[in-house]
Amino acid sequence: MKILLLGFVFALSLASLAFAQSVTPSIKVEVEGKVTEISAVDMAKLPRKEVTGKDNDGKESTFSGVEIRNILAAAGAKLGETVRGKRLAEYLLIEAADGYRAVYAIAELDPEFAADAVILADKQDGKALDEKKGKFQVIAPADKRHGRWVRQVTALRLKVAQ
Repeated sequence: MKILLLGFVFALSLASLAFAQSVTPSIKVEVEGKVTEISAVDMAKLPRKEVTGKDNDGKESTFSGVEIRNILAAAGAKLGETVRGKRLAEYLLIEAADGYRAVYAIAELDPEFAADAVILADKQDGKALDEKKGKFQVIAPADKRHGRWVRQVTALRLKVAQ
């Protein structure tokens, strides 16, 4: 009976661990053809940034997350002085769970070109994003319209325009 009970507890522990790993939010980041899975735990190690902006309902909110340029750098993208010449044809394709996609030119994300931060938020007004927004949402406070405020983000892909 003890062995059966211990086996059940062990199986339950494994199932709990597998479930926890499956619900840990993460996104795919592709740089130069290499795909890196970056989890919320990985992003927690990066510097956080807060920005303010109006949400889709017109309510002023504070969004908290990680600057996309820092996520790209963590995945191996070179930013700064190296972004010139042919590199200015690079763009970031952001993909969402519902199939929505948006694009940012690399210069819009590079600190040598752009003063405004674009973040991958996981919190709004100190709370986790709601189910509609998903685990991650792109927030670009300098954009006048929200067309590139992608919610339910699943992937960031750095590509080159041909």
